[in-house]
Amino acid sequence: MKDWLNVQDYLFAIDQVGDWEGQEETVAENLNELIHIAWQTLPEESDAETIDRIIEGIWEHLRGDTAILDAENEELIDWVLHYVAHQLENNLDEEI
Repeated sequence: MKDWLNVQDYLFAIDQVGDWEGQEETVAENLNELIHIAWQTLPEESDAETIDRIIEGIWEHLRGDTAILDAENEELIDWVLHYVAHQLENNLDEEI
């Protein structure tokens, strides 16, 4: 079902991330990179609801958190990979 969706629909423009004291472009770039990584990690058979929940959850967790600016790129990538894996595990547990 993932092939029915497009990652571009989930990406953030600079004006969508809010006020980051001049760092809006960096926040949008970092967030979009994490969304792309999450997208690549999601199984092809993921349903739209699961994809929406996971992708939207990335911003929900990072919104207002300076980690999106302060953390090393590798740390953010590790976090998003762990987050996606955890969400997918929880989704499987709910289906059982």
